[in-house]
Amino acid sequence: MKLALQIVLIVSSILMVLLILLHRGRGGGLSSLFGGGVQSSLSGSSVVEKNLDRLTLFVAAIWLIAIVGTGMLVKVGV
Repeated sequence: MKLALQIVLIVSSILMVLLILLHRGRGGGLSSLFGGGVQSSLSGSSVVEKNLDRLTLFVAAIWLIAIVGTGMLVKVGV
């Protein structure tokens, strides 16, 4: 159980870094490198941003659960 939580924590941490870097900042960020900087008249980028926000929040929730679970297992001493 402890090993599984540690693996989930490492994977979710890497995903969090990547997802946060993909968000558009003031200067465009890394998302402009992958075509996110191109504005379309159909406002498709806003849908992509919303989906990226949802995915980031989902991964953040998994990351938080993995941290709490790992902390509880360390406290119990399993």
